[in-house]
Amino acid sequence: MGSAAGFSLSWAALRAAVAELREEDFVRPSGCTGWLVRDLVCHLVIDAQDVLITLVTPADTGPTRDAATYWQVGRTPPTGDDPLDALTVRLAAAYGDPALLTFHLDDVGSAAGRAAELADPALPVATRGQVLTAGDYLTAYVLEWTLHHLDLTAHLPEAAGPSAEGLARARALLERITGTPFPAALPDRDVLLIGTGRRAPTRAERSLLGGELTARIPFVLG
Repeated sequence: MGSAAGFSLSWAALRAAVAELREEDFVRPSGCTGWLVRDLVCHLVIDAQDVLITLVTPADTGPTRDAATYWQVGRTPPTGDDPLDALTVRLAAAYGDPALLTFHLDDVGSAAGRAAELADPALPVATRGQVLTAGDYLTAYVLEWTLHHLDLTAHLPEAAGPSAEGLARARALLERITGTPFPAALPDRDVLLIGTGRRAPTRAERSLLGGELTARIPFVLG
């Protein structure tokens, strides 16, 4: 499966999960610190806009990053106090009716999906002051979509989660980013949650991870 197909798979699954939300779900907490589900959905609108902008911003130079080095890795989990995080909360509240928010995501998100399918994977594109091929950029977003799908459903046990294929692709990319293979006995979902600091490992999981890897997590991606 190519980069556009992997992107489309994870993006379609995430948008479908948003489409199935009930009105009361939007005011429940998400897996992102300080954000309700509505705030996360608003962030997805902004992400979709970024995808559209990037795919129509060809670069004059060769790639400076790939799907793994696109990400910056820190150790401090977000607190929700960042000014951009706070702006997202205000934007989400301004929608008022959650139906308007989901309509906007469906509108912009569908366009981002079509742009990904039409993009030349070898085309260098510029984003965040760096240059990647469109294929690597779309591959990087498989991890973004999958992690946010986990965030969306963190407190919604009845909601559909990411596909097995999406989880496996996201795990493989996380291992590339960190240069760290996680134990095969740990399921992909748990690797993503634990590895990115979305939850703490249990005692049994710490035993599987070993002392060295346990000391290195979380890998906070930005």
